[in-house]
Amino acid sequence: MKLKLLAAALCVSVVGIASTGASAGTLDDTKARGTVRCGVNTGLPGFGYQNDKGEWAGLDVDYCKAIAAAVFGDASKVVYSPLSAVQRFPALQNNEIDVLARNTTWTMSRDTALGLTFAGVNFYDGQGFMVRKALGVTSALQLSGATVCVQSGTTTELNLADYFAANNMQYNPVVIEAQSDVNSAYDSGRCDVLTTDQSGLYASRLELGNPDDNMVLPEIISKEPLGPAVRQGDDQWFNVVKWTHFALLNAEELGVTQANVDEMKNSTNPEIRRLLGVEGTFGSDAGLTNDFVVRIVKAVGNYGEIFERNVGQNSPLGIARGQNALWTKGGLQYGPPIR
Repeated sequence: MKLKLLAAALCVSVVGIASTGASAGTLDDTKARGTVRCGVNTGLPGFGYQNDKGEWAGLDVDYCKAIAAAVFGDASKVVYSPLSAVQRFPALQNNEIDVLARNTTWTMSRDTALGLTFAGVNFYDGQGFMVRKALGVTSALQLSGATVCVQSGTTTELNLADYFAANNMQYNPVVIEAQSDVNSAYDSGRCDVLTTDQSGLYASRLELGNPDDNMVLPEIISKEPLGPAVRQGDDQWFNVVKWTHFALLNAEELGVTQANVDEMKNSTNPEIRRLLGVEGTFGSDAGLTNDFVVRIVKAVGNYGEIFERNVGQNSPLGIARGQNALWTKGGLQYGPPIR
């Protein structure tokens, strides 16, 4: 009897654990609803923000659009949920959104303790510091005793503490929840230093009263691999988001662009034919159409086009590809093959 009771208890326990994971059919739920629910930044130029027309734009936003294009063939079928750093994980865990595409760092604890799964890295970044030029500082190692503005609930806050402790320096943190308020506090002179991912510093600099009076210091103090995340427990939806990312990278590597994607369907290159669904059933095996990559590229272009449009050197942010170049160009971006 005791063994039966123990077995029953274990069964209940396993069911309880399973019930806390992702729905077993996020793709089906998304199709039935008719929209992808995408968690984005509350306002980070270049990554996730509303433009002058009130439209959502940015690198992360284009990932939301790419997923919608893959699922529906229509990049407009997205419901955007602007989330602060504190709000983002509960929103995903509680099934309020289907995917979190919000400049979020992939870490071990977020995989293990928070029950998230990252679908890839869409931007390799690292934490840095911005100061006023008038401060006369040229290195982060000169910041002992400084007052530092930082966003709460982020790896940024933790890295800041580690960096100053490791270098035996003191600092006074000003911890604020919303990044826009962090920027305002720095701009008003409440703190000497603004710290966040270096890409975010370039975005934040644009919002300051006198951008040219501020400079980003050379030090990068952390690894910040940013990318979209989903809930654990739904491999099909994870595959959809993951292979949307890889499709964007492979399209760039193979020279498939928003302008030539229809023409490229006539290519004799086997890799291109598999990528665009001319050969094989790779899309339908994932619960999508075989031409899902065509849908994606028509909607938003390839990864390189997304990067340059939103954060590249011809954008207001002016960020070089650097580590975010393709592996064939000396960077870290690498898409596994479709075959």
